[in-house]
Amino acid sequence: MRSTMLDVPLQLRRILEHATSFGGAGRLVTAVPGGHRQATYAQVGQNAARLAHALNALGVHEGDRVATFMWNNQEHVEAYFAVPCMGAVVHPLNIRLGGAQVCYIANHAEDRVVIVDASLLPAFAQLLPAMRTVEHVVVNGSADHDLLDGSGVAVHDYAQLISAQPDSYPWPDTDERQAAAMCYTSGTTGDPKGVVYSHRSIYLHATGIALPDSFDLSARDHILAIVPQFHVLAWGLPYAAFLTGASLAMPNQFLAPEPLAAFIAAVRPNKAAGVPTVWQALLTYVDAHPTTDISSLEEAIVGGSACPPALMQAFEQRHGVTLLHAWGMTEMSPLGTLARPPAGADPEASWRYRLSQGRFPAPVEARLVGPDGSVVPTDGKSTGELEVRGPWITGGYYADDDPDKFHDGWLRTGDIGVISPDGYLALTDRSKDVIKSGGEWISSVDLENHLMAHPAVREAAVIGAVDERWGERPLATVVVTDGEQVSFAQLRDFLADRVPKWQLPERWALIAEVPKTSVGKFDKKALRQRHALGELDVHLLQ
Repeated sequence: MRSTMLDVPLQLRRILEHATSFGGAGRLVTAVPGGHRQATYAQVGQNAARLAHALNALGVHEGDRVATFMWNNQEHVEAYFAVPCMGAVVHPLNIRLGGAQVCYIANHAEDRVVIVDASLLPAFAQLLPAMRTVEHVVVNGSADHDLLDGSGVAVHDYAQLISAQPDSYPWPDTDERQAAAMCYTSGTTGDPKGVVYSHRSIYLHATGIALPDSFDLSARDHILAIVPQFHVLAWGLPYAAFLTGASLAMPNQFLAPEPLAAFIAAVRPNKAAGVPTVWQALLTYVDAHPTTDISSLEEAIVGGSACPPALMQAFEQRHGVTLLHAWGMTEMSPLGTLARPPAGADPEASWRYRLSQGRFPAPVEARLVGPDGSVVPTDGKSTGELEVRGPWITGGYYADDDPDKFHDGWLRTGDIGVISPDGYLALTDRSKDVIKSGGEWISSVDLENHLMAHPAVREAAVIGAVDERWGERPLATVVVTDGEQVSFAQLRDFLADRVPKWQLPERWALIAEVPKTSVGKFDKKALRQRHALGELDVHLLQ
């Protein structure tokens, strides 16, 4: 027996049409030098229609890839809707990757058009000659187009390109399974790999992150999207905001602590999303400038890597901002879990829940697989590699076969952890980062979090070092807070009260900064390379 329900496809144009017609007071605010500018969602929708007409005139058709090389701003959001709603595929390029990787990605995706922010044009001009499929470059903002002379591509000014176009567009009736957007993994282990999102997957993901136990978005909210739009579609926030009517604050290139704090004070968002390194820098600045007003912020979603508990406590106790863990991957659109404590949990239990990666929403199925390939219990104790599947999780990579990443219809995440009986995930490490010492596993993440709880430690990263007796032992690299002093022996004593004695590192190194990936995660691959080359000044404690 079949239902009587209409089979209405889940298309991004439905989200756009709803927001532009019934979006109420929803607005998009973009930081600019010395202030900000804003537009209603209706105005954003009109510009998206103009952009679609302009791209169509340039020869962009169904399935063509239109890349962006941009900061978080209004025009980037316009492209987020114009491109997929017209039937093409929007492809945000990671502006923080090395040039060779950006060019590899653009060529692999076969991008035909690239929309570039004016401030990024000098950097982009260096890459364009190696981009074999690009035919048009659209420059957003005032810039010297002569930088692209001799490139052989047509260059256009964004504002001029769309100015004479109609403010409505006959959006096609796209199949919900058709490609709408694509992002590439950061390529920390080999070439970056492409993930292609459908209209259906983005629509469902936007609905999922808007739910109360997820980002809890409604038309009453104003969310600051610090997470870059090239990082898994800004975690889906632009689509979720337009779906719910929540307003968006986009910081553009002004991500340093001082202008970011000023932007928060001026536009007064109540929610935000970004990686831990951004929050650590903002906390340091706000603590040093107590007149800075971030009082509008109530909570912030923290993802990309685990948030140190000390950072969560500092924001809550000193500034009244609740930091909530979220976990996910490019392959997962990215939401996998979010750490809101269950209703009725006492303060101590709530804190334990918040220190986990969080609870799986219903559309995300999860299981743990042990070293022998068997599924282990979700009892909060049994450890295994996490595998997931669901309607916004990829089943493969674009034009790139990687069978080791997929197992019997499940995505292998490469994360090691446990799942509690009530569905909360606690990750102990990445499979490639866990330290295998004498047949036992040591969590590098646990050691890092404990070290960063010390008041003299700004950052800490732990990697495995080869040991003749034990196979591997932890090597702790530490960044000391400016103006503070602490010895390695003191840090080891600090750890001794928090972890088993056999897990205490014997090897220690002082570094100026923990290397980061393009999305702000600790780059332990780079640390391991530095150690292998003898570039770390390692001290041995007996």
